[in-house]
Amino acid sequence: MKYFKLQLLIILLSLAMAAQDRAIIYLWPDAVPGETEEKHPAVISDNVSGGVTRLTDVTNPILTVFLPEKPNNSKAGIIVCPGGGYSILAIDKEGYEVAEWLNDLGYTAFVLEYRVPKKQKGAAQDVQQAIKLIRSKALKFNLDTHQIGLIGFSAGGHLSALASTNYKNSFYKKSDYLSDISPRPDFTMLIYPAYLDKGEGKTIDANFKFDEQVPPFFIFGTADDYYGNSSLVMAQALRNNETSVELHVYNNGGHGYGLRKGNTAAETWPILAEKWLKNITKKH
Repeated sequence: MKYFKLQLLIILLSLAMAAQDRAIIYLWPDAVPGETEEKHPAVISDNVSGGVTRLTDVTNPILTVFLPEKPNNSKAGIIVCPGGGYSILAIDKEGYEVAEWLNDLGYTAFVLEYRVPKKQKGAAQDVQQAIKLIRSKALKFNLDTHQIGLIGFSAGGHLSALASTNYKNSFYKKSDYLSDISPRPDFTMLIYPAYLDKGEGKTIDANFKFDEQVPPFFIFGTADDYYGNSSLVMAQALRNNETSVELHVYNNGGHGYGLRKGNTAAETWPILAEKWLKNITKKH
């Protein structure tokens, strides 16, 4: 019991440090579409296995702003979508730590706390609203409105892919000043994405819509990942659509490794993604 309390205290302190001096943007200042529960702060899960902070019971989605000390010249803003099987959010491992890495590269990052658990429709609404909000605040954060991207992990990868292929379909009723702002991301990165092969015979999810305006993709996965087929079918669908896609399949590494040291895949994808990002943000 004492050990658990110590772990919980460490988590609370780490969250406080991560959020220190960082702005919070509420996605829905008024009513949250389709949400039946009252707004309240996300709940920190008792499960701290693997040294991961897990959030659940998100009813008031937010973006946490991470500003780089030394911005690069791209003026790109990147929304980070953590994974967690649509049940929790691995908020530090696939959120804050990723945002800090992007800051080190000179990019402005925004960590998305989308609705969980088991609220995929709400999560889809949240990511569309997040893209619109950041685009609307481009001047405030010194961003280019044509340089707004996504990076998603596991379920967050599924969410990012959904937003990147369904930008013509609004997931909620247009009713505010953001109505006419595009929810289309300008580039998308999927790191060990999951659930993309829900089509017949483990083919691409039929909910993804491909046209000539689908943004360029960077995809990284591993051969030994249980969800590894998702990377393959997405890359194939993008190739068939003649969309720019860079796919990397590493031999091993499993799933859910983030960018923490000790896993070769975790140490490899950031190097490849950094090169791709530099190239893609110069093209726009």
